[in-house]
This record gives sequence, C-alpha cells and structure tokens, in this order.
Amino acid sequence: MLVLAIADKAPKNNILDIVNRNPIDLICTLGDLNYSLLKELENIKNIPKIGVYGNHCSGKYFDSLNIINLHLATFEHKSLIFGGFEGSLKYKKSDHPMYSQKEAQELLKDFPYVDVFIAHSPAFGINDEAGDPTHEGLIALREYIEQKKPKYFLHGHTYPTKENLVTKHEDTNIIYVYEDKIIEL
Repeated sequence: MLVLAIADKAPKNNILDIVNRNPIDLICTLGDLNYSLLKELENIKNIPKIGVYGNHCSGKYFDSLNIINLHLATFEHKSLIFGGFEGSLKYKKSDHPMYSQKEAQELLKDFPYVDVFIAHSPAFGINDEAGDPTHEGLIALREYIEQKKPKYFLHGHTYPTKENLVTKHEDTNIIYVYEDKIIEL
C-alpha cells in the first residue's frame, strides 16, 4: 500500500501531480496544515483521506476536504487498521489541540491496537527535543508504542537531523514526515 503523508508544511510538489504519478492508496495528513495548503484534496474523490490536527491547526478544515479525523478513532483500509492522536504537549494556553502528559495518557489508556498509528507529535524520546516543551514528545505515545506495538508510527511536528533520526523503536517502524513523503506499508 502506498500512502502519501503530509505534515507541517505544504508539499514540495503539487498534490494532484504526486497522486497522478504514483499509485497512491491513501492520503494521510499529520497536522500543522490548513485548508489553503491542502485545497487540492477537494478534487481527489477516489482515494481515502485520513488525518489528525496539529497544535497550530484551526480544527476546521477536515470536513471541507473530506478528511476522516482519526483523533482517538480508527479506520480500516486494505486490511490495515489506522488510528491516531492529534496535537502536541501543552506548552501554552491555546484553543488548538495540546495536552498535558497526564491528559494524553488518560485519553490513550484504552485505545485499541492499530497497525498504523498516526500522530502530529512524536513519542517521548523518539525524534523529539527533550527539555523543549514546544517539541517534547508525548509519554502516552511512547507507552502506546511499547505496549501495543503497532507496525508503523507516523509523525511530524519536530525537526530531527539525519544524525539523530529514529526509524525503529522495538518492533515499530517510526516514520518522520515533513512536507510530503510517499510511504510503502
């Protein structure tokens, strides 16, 4: 299955061109985007679209683009179960999705197993910036990965370098996305 994932910034290339040049099975947005950056998705009707909002998102563009909101929800496609969590660690007062470590743990404590977990934020200690509250990962996401062991965990939000990029944690493939990435699952 080929997934076009988009996070944090407009794709380098036109979305319709990417879809027309590749046999994309699913489009996945990972937050800190907006309607104008994703407007081309309106014209894509034959490919499912899933996503989570980021900590800078309005929380209002999914419906107009026919994106299924996967925050604390699941979606099955081609025998894979997807699930997700929006936002980031709360570092300021805001109407955008941000959670304390305890709030995130409470929200995810009974979340079922999924094959592919999508999130805006990274998991604590995995592609995050420890000690920087704006880019520190969520402990609840790390606990989920270690307990439920999804096959894949996709995230955006941070800016790991090639030297410190984590691509595997225990049994889970970690996939960091910035702008756009075509992922084979």
